[in-house]
Amino acid sequence: MLRRKVESKLIEWKERKDHKALLVEGARQIGKSYSISKFGNENYDEFININFKITPDISEVFSGNLDIDTVLLGLRFRFQSYKFEEGKTLIFLDEVQECPEAITALKFFTIDGRFDVIASGSLLGIDYKRPSSYPVGYVEYLKMYALDFEEFLWSQNIGDDMISSLRMLYDQKSKVPIAVNNNMMSNFRKYIAVGGMPEAVQRFVDSGFYEEPDRVQRELITGYKYDIAHFAPAVEKIKAEQCYDSMSKQLLGKENHKFQYKVVSDGGSSRKYYSSVDWLITADMAFKSTNLSALKYNPVDYEDESNFRLYTNDVGLLIGTRDYNLKKEIIENSVTGATRGGLYECAIADILIKKGYKLHFYRNDQRSCEIDFVIAKDGAVVPIEVKSGNNRATSLKRIMSEDKTMEYGIKLMDGNIVVSEEGIITLPIYMAMFL
Repeated sequence: MLRRKVESKLIEWKERKDHKALLVEGARQIGKSYSISKFGNENYDEFININFKITPDISEVFSGNLDIDTVLLGLRFRFQSYKFEEGKTLIFLDEVQECPEAITALKFFTIDGRFDVIASGSLLGIDYKRPSSYPVGYVEYLKMYALDFEEFLWSQNIGDDMISSLRMLYDQKSKVPIAVNNNMMSNFRKYIAVGGMPEAVQRFVDSGFYEEPDRVQRELITGYKYDIAHFAPAVEKIKAEQCYDSMSKQLLGKENHKFQYKVVSDGGSSRKYYSSVDWLITADMAFKSTNLSALKYNPVDYEDESNFRLYTNDVGLLIGTRDYNLKKEIIENSVTGATRGGLYECAIADILIKKGYKLHFYRNDQRSCEIDFVIAKDGAVVPIEVKSGNNRATSLKRIMSEDKTMEYGIKLMDGNIVVSEEGIITLPIYMAMFL
């Protein structure tokens, strides 16, 4: 049974006075239903699970008057074995995207206040079946992702005590013992190969073999493409799938990871594909990192929307698009060239996304300068370079020497902790989980 961080966030929500109905958003198959069900069964006297895909006819309960007494009357007829005790019952509206009226009803559950309500679903961001009255101001939102690297470490029996010890070394900027560092790099490569999709991780935990998560990854990719075919507007279906398929080539097959429409198809252009890329992002199937015209705070004010990189919502799904032999090379640490650099970059993007960062990078060809990631932290920007080997951070050194307002920059690599006079903090690449 996988341990998830979202469980503590759900408990915090429950214990907070005057909390509103909760809407848990995220891509399909990341463990939303499982985590919410586990939370509900462990923390309430009654847990009522309403799944609009499994029992679509229950949408009738929300088809008329949405005052809570009317809705509860309909629910009591459908769930006669439950008492519906006020303050002791959690109502879970799962796959809620299938019933827009149920999303609207969240407002009235919040106003009523007698019952805790959590709704969850996939593809909630797209226009398809969007309710006419979205409960703005009456709902709390929780974004959920697949397992992050720390959660993956838990699945590998690396406990909080070990992670806390690493965190202390990170805080103190002290070197990690060689044996520990090598072990953590091994686990980091495992994470790149397996990713964080719960079923893939669980299969890996149960079997110890990489064939099982590989099979799951390929099934999930097929499922994502089904979602594109089923939910995307007719004009976007083929183009969105082409863009999704192109991510692997753009990230692992070329040195410049800028998403280029001409790589998607001959003659590809922004006019042809921009809306398709936007659909993938809105559907939580991809995440965008935007180039900055300047390294200043606040980064969003300096975004160049025409220059961006596109990442899969889980690094394991990126690996699942490639031949199985790539997993073997990852584990053996024998990947070379542009693919190696792309893998490390994508793994860090995965970690930063799951920590809630908005991704940016900085590339200025006139200055021959490129910074892989730029994050906003504590009222400042922090430049981050990712190195697949023990390479020099030339661009980062230049930035730090030219801009004295930057307190520090970070270099992530397959190495150990070093702090330079230029203000560059070199970290083992797995320590991105502490940023």
